[in-house]
Amino acid sequence: MEADALEKEEVYEAILNAPGIAKRLRSSNPKTGRREYLYVIIGVTFEGVAIYTKGKILKLQGQEVFYVLISSKKSSS
Repeated sequence: MEADALEKEEVYEAILNAPGIAKRLRSSNPKTGRREYLYVIIGVTFEGVAIYTKGKILKLQGQEVFYVLISSKKSSS
């Protein structure tokens, strides 16, 4: 976010305006070494800026409820 001078509000807008999850990636958690999935969401702000985000979805009582943002940047596509 800092490298692209993105405000957190712009990132929120892009996530909320995204049509869905663009990609699912297999990863290993660097702290635990356990396998997990990361999700790529590409959305557009109200000003028309395309933003690429990567995060993971956390479950609470068996339901997916949180998208934990790991990184975001302006989308190159």
